[in-house]
Amino acid sequence: MQDLLLELGFEELPARFIAGALNQLSEAITGRLKQQRLSFGNVVVFSTPRRLAVLVEQLQEQQEDMVEEVKGPPLRIAQDDQGNLTKAGSGFLRSQQAEEKDVLIKSFQGADYLYVRREVKGKPTLTLLKPLLEEAIANLTFPKNMRWGDYELRYARPLRWIVALFGRQVVPLEVGPLRAGQISFGHRQLSGEPIVINEPGDYKEELRKNYVLADAEERRSVIWQQIQELAREHSATVHEDERLLQEVTNLVEYPTAFVGRFSQEYLAVPSEVLITSMKEHQRYFPLHDAGGRLMAAFVGVRNGADNHLDLVAKGNEKVLAARLADAKFFYDEDLKTPLADHLPRLEQVVFQEKLGSMGDKVRRVEKLTAVLAELLGYREQLPTALKTARLAKCDLATQMVYEFPELQGIMGEKYALAQGEDPAVAAGIREHYMPRFAGDDLPETVEGTLVSLADKLDTLTGYFAIGRIPTGSQDPFALRRQAQGVVQILRRRGCSVSLRQLIAAAEKGYSNLSLGTEKLQALVDFLLARLRVILLEQGFSYDVVDAVLTGGDDRVPSLVSKVQALTDFRSEAAFGDLMIGFERVANLAAKWDGAQLTPGAFQQADAEFHQAVQELKEASLPLAETGDYRGLLEMLAAFRSQVDRFFDQVLIMDPDPAVRGNRLALLNEVLQLYRLCGDLRLVVVNK
Repeated sequence: MQDLLLELGFEELPARFIAGALNQLSEAITGRLKQQRLSFGNVVVFSTPRRLAVLVEQLQEQQEDMVEEVKGPPLRIAQDDQGNLTKAGSGFLRSQQAEEKDVLIKSFQGADYLYVRREVKGKPTLTLLKPLLEEAIANLTFPKNMRWGDYELRYARPLRWIVALFGRQVVPLEVGPLRAGQISFGHRQLSGEPIVINEPGDYKEELRKNYVLADAEERRSVIWQQIQELAREHSATVHEDERLLQEVTNLVEYPTAFVGRFSQEYLAVPSEVLITSMKEHQRYFPLHDAGGRLMAAFVGVRNGADNHLDLVAKGNEKVLAARLADAKFFYDEDLKTPLADHLPRLEQVVFQEKLGSMGDKVRRVEKLTAVLAELLGYREQLPTALKTARLAKCDLATQMVYEFPELQGIMGEKYALAQGEDPAVAAGIREHYMPRFAGDDLPETVEGTLVSLADKLDTLTGYFAIGRIPTGSQDPFALRRQAQGVVQILRRRGCSVSLRQLIAAAEKGYSNLSLGTEKLQALVDFLLARLRVILLEQGFSYDVVDAVLTGGDDRVPSLVSKVQALTDFRSEAAFGDLMIGFERVANLAAKWDGAQLTPGAFQQADAEFHQAVQELKEASLPLAETGDYRGLLEMLAAFRSQVDRFFDQVLIMDPDPAVRGNRLALLNEVLQLYRLCGDLRLVVVNK
């Protein structure tokens, strides 16, 4: 057993590319080792901005021997009547370099075939590693690639060196102009000489001696520990930001944290602006005091040792000061202009080429907000909701949001409050973008709720109307997030309004576009698919969810209630009665041809069953209207006795067309009541 090490040395890779590329490389190597029948122990991965490395421990030195059976032609053409090989049989043996003694006759799918059994000797692992590793390296991909000279290989950054060792032996790889060896490199500034890796097990410590912490998890832990220690020294706290911490981890090889400061005057600028400048632009960790207020200080992480940290801090402070000065200037200037005065500028901001300007969108959202307020029962908040809709996009024309687009909505709220707007309007401006991402909060105010729905429905309807419908994993306009926001808000608020009705209201805002039947259904299905994802994530069974969502109802709160009721009812003894009754009814109701009831053709049993169905209708429909789906399920389950009695008394498929038509029509009426709960055909009974 020997260890295998592969290290690819690059120019500094973008931080966001590293994790994905490392996972690719590791899976490519281990997958190919398994294909070659090579067993191994633990797989350890290393990464820094300048390297991706995979260490495979205890890799066997010799490929396993293998006995394989190769299927040949059918026996009827491989042998003649005397059992001698034909040309087909002989040709097969020659192709397999086998002799007649190696021949087997085996049955396959009811016919006999010629087989040969041969022993394949395992090869030395070292001879297999060269093509295996070269293929793994060649197939490495990045989200964005650079062309490498005249070579076909493309990587995010140029490849500078390769270390490939099996035990103490170099694997003679060739990638482009590079040949693998045992020479690696330490920290670009702190390590002067090339590093000789004698064997794979030395890799981690040799790099550590040369100021490289190759283990990303160790590096992350060191960074976070240093940040926390500095925060404690300055009587401050730091909020953990996993995304930022991971990015910083992938930006440095030898981390050293330091504290920097900025002028107190910048604290007059909203903290969101300062934090965005520090995190997004400089990769700093803001410090907060014991009360949670932002301090005029931050923690940065240097890619180097702890020498001259005072100079490092000063340099970073100067860079940040310039950004904060710009931010303060933008903030002060923006405050001089009322939000409403930015409305004309929105006419010059394109929303989507075929969907008009942002000014057009504001007008559509404003009209749709008024409709939604009526539909959802928020007439009292209509004036503030309309003002929210009018001002919601105005901060897009401010200098601050132009510089910091991630602050849209947030700055709108700040400016609205500073300019004396109603707090509900200000909050609605911020909230109308919610939820911004998975797990984000939903709007709390009615104003934010209405404008958020209007904004998202307008976007979804418009994009579907012009055919920009997400396919597969492609969703460049984040329509899935918008749709998820719609269903989450409707569920949270208990807005029992048809999705089709909401979409129709949004469609009226577009004078030059129409969804049509097909795209309308596609959009409804798209929204329901988001609801399906949410319900499955909450642990509801797929069959119950699918049964309810395909039942024809498109009111989100109603659908959620049905899923919960059917899930709970499934554990009851009466669930069996529900499903048996449904199946008996559904099987024959499917034969109904649309004929109407003819009471004159009723026999006694038909009349009695008709009366029972009418009573069921009168009792069950109010339950469905009020959302008492548990009561509805209990009533339908109890109706099994009536179904059984009817089936026992009559022949449903009576030879008389009038009698048969009546009975099928009655069963169809019952089936429609079952469908109030969903398409029960999709429910798995014996689960």
